[in-house]
Amino acid sequence: MKILTTVKKVVDVELTIRVQAGAIVEDGLQYVINAWDENAVEAAVQLKENNNAETTLVSIGGGDNTDMIRKCYAMGIEKGIHVEDPALEKADSPVFARVLKKVFEKGDYDLVITGKQAQDTDSGQTGIMLAEYLGLPCVSNVIDIQVLDDQHIKVSRLGDAGTEIIELELPAVVTVTDSINEPRLPQMRGIMMAKKKPIDVMDLSALGISIDDADGAAAPTSEIVEFMASKTREAGQKFEGDAAQITAQVVSLLVDEANVL
Repeated sequence: MKILTTVKKVVDVELTIRVQAGAIVEDGLQYVINAWDENAVEAAVQLKENNNAETTLVSIGGGDNTDMIRKCYAMGIEKGIHVEDPALEKADSPVFARVLKKVFEKGDYDLVITGKQAQDTDSGQTGIMLAEYLGLPCVSNVIDIQVLDDQHIKVSRLGDAGTEIIELELPAVVTVTDSINEPRLPQMRGIMMAKKKPIDVMDLSALGISIDDADGAAAPTSEIVEFMASKTREAGQKFEGDAAQITAQVVSLLVDEANVL
């Protein structure tokens, strides 16, 4: 089984993100692997270890994406592809999906594993669009993957009414949630070996597409117009006294200020 896994570079959401003049302030920002993509990588590595699968990782973005690929090498991924092209700077989910389609077709993979969504956009569309462009079956929100044979897998997904169990014929696409596993921490030996492993770098022309090609990457259909900082929560009020006094104060505020009673 040949597995293709995707990784996206995102801003570390644990840090304070500042917005100025409708744009994110880049100074001091740090980038990490999208959390759900780490789960996808771990799922691929476990399938390699338990079922002798071949694992390939693809990441689309700037030069520093190589750091993300090497971390995935240290986790156990065998091969890495870095798609780097200035034309992809403003790419959206449909563009990413079409680029991944070309990567898939060049590698003739059996299974694609992606994170269910990205921490920066939260759109959750790329993996599902990729399956549509390839004409492959797709299951989202997956929490378990079992290999039945060379042509079939069984997956469990979180559905609206509970856990759903679905059998898939390969090739197929699955998007995984963070409930599927706990990503491993790379060991020092893996980190040192990852520094020496080659990364296959290619641009759109190497994939045989262009950003304006309707049958290839296609131009972005959406655009980020402006970033807006969320409103800070106002400080609350603390009431002291006995229960009767506090109740009277709260009711008064609900009537006079909140206008909810």
